[in-house]
Amino acid sequence: MRVAVKAHPHQKEEWLAKQTSENVEVLWVESDTPAADVYFDLCYEEFGESFGSVSNKPVFISSVLKTLNELSPNTSRINAWNGFLKGDAVEVVLKNEEAKQLLDTLGWKYHNVPDVPGMIAARTISMIINEAYFALGDDVSTKAEIDTAMKLGTNYPYGPFEWSERIGLHNIYRLLKKLSETDERYLPAQALVQELKSIA
Repeated sequence: MRVAVKAHPHQKEEWLAKQTSENVEVLWVESDTPAADVYFDLCYEEFGESFGSVSNKPVFISSVLKTLNELSPNTSRINAWNGFLKGDAVEVVLKNEEAKQLLDTLGWKYHNVPDVPGMIAARTISMIINEAYFALGDDVSTKAEIDTAMKLGTNYPYGPFEWSERIGLHNIYRLLKKLSETDERYLPAQALVQELKSIA
């Protein structure tokens, strides 16, 4: 199976660290679209469609925000935020049985999750990060101390501020804004908004 992948260096590193079936040939895409059996666009939310010309083959895009009904008919979703491909299993929203079979051939473990903005992990991590920014804004503690408390208290691999640096605060903000359109619990903390403005 030939797999064409458009990825940032960090995503490529995470992809290469995963166990992949021996009969899979990965083509790392820079610009041109090669012939392949399946396409993975892990840079979609940052740069837009890389494989828009592909209509007759399955395409997986890293789309934490958009749901399937907002995407091309041959498209499935994958959560490829920095750090999320590293896990034992990836989060996906599969379009059809063909997409499932291709993932099975790839040899990855995965969870087919509900087709909602944020899926499960990104939604949860974003909410944890937002709560940490509320605590920071209320002068509960420092970023380093909150990160340490969360790692020691919950056994998380990263603290909320470490997660926000890995994922990108702009990604967290965009997801929180999208989720807050239907649930005000996701309204971004003022400290998060201020920090985002300061680094813009």
